[in-house]
Amino acid sequence: MDETALRLGVGELIAAYADCIDDDRLEEWPDFFTEDCRYLIHRPREPRRGLAPWHHLCRLARHAGRPGDGDARANIYEAQRYRHIVGPVRIDRVEGGSPRRALTFSRCASMHDGDSQLFATGRYLDRIDVSATPFRFIERTIVLDSQKIDTLLVIPL
Repeated sequence: MDETALRLGVGELIAAYADCIDDDRLEEWPDFFTEDCRYLIHRPREPRRGLAPWHHLCRLARHAGRPGDGDARANIYEAQRYRHIVGPVRIDRVEGGSPRRALTFSRCASMHDGDSQLFATGRYLDRIDVSATPFRFIERTIVLDSQKIDTLLVIPL
């Protein structure tokens, strides 16, 4: 696969992932991952120290017990809309046919009363399966810039 096709495919995966969350189509979220994958959330500096992730969903089962199933319905939280802002797609390197990439992001939350706030900022560290289209995440590690998230982390980052 040439570099342009790789960059476009990865860019489409990133945009579709953000749109899925921002459009509240959470039942589709697990479909962005391979069958045997990892989704990790780290507080600042934890990956460098080798500490366990703060929030960890490993081996997402795409057909049963899917992350997100029931989570948003089981918890009561103020109605809000999310909007992701992501940096440009950059492929750091390709290992074993799987691109690795780092991407900065921020996510804003708009409350039902019109108030908006910055919900989270950080970096996505991804390994991506490009063996078939659409591309899928093998691993998505999220390194947050802050130790604090003001509300429950019910909706994926």
